[in-house]
Amino acid sequence: MRFAVMPSPAILTPELVRFVTSHLSIHIAASDGGGQATLVRGLGCRADPAVAGGLRLLAARPQAEPVLRGIAADGRVAVVFSEPETHRTVQLKARDARVLAPDDDDTALLAPYTDTLVTRLACVGTPEPFVRALLACPPDELIVVCATPDEVFGQTPGPLAGERLDAAHPLP
Repeated sequence: MRFAVMPSPAILTPELVRFVTSHLSIHIAASDGGGQATLVRGLGCRADPAVAGGLRLLAARPQAEPVLRGIAADGRVAVVFSEPETHRTVQLKARDARVLAPDDDDTALLAPYTDTLVTRLACVGTPEPFVRALLACPPDELIVVCATPDEVFGQTPGPLAGERLDAAHPLP
């Protein structure tokens, strides 16, 4: 069942948009309908030029099918963005997620995202061939999850993990 949701563009501050679009490690999660979480590795993120406060999240369709079914069922999605070098992490939640075909700008994001993740994960000892295999996605298998986050949580490990972020509680 889907619910009408009023978008909250103020949730995505310029600082938060810069962070989540800086080629971080991304996981997109949804419920399988039975309360069980399912997730897929994200392959990039950019601000949605067509939706104020919206994001376009990239994923590989073959790996994303369980997540896509969850999104189709209720439109809810949670996305975790983590900076491997520092473990600085945020979680965004949205109730208006939908799946679209990628446009040229989405497809163009794949290579730079992969190249940056190769560098970021090298600092924690992950070999380049592993990262490239993990993030490999033929353009014809790419899908886009569009969502307008309405909740933001700090998830950086430590005593403030899980705290809701807002103007009074900026990015960790």
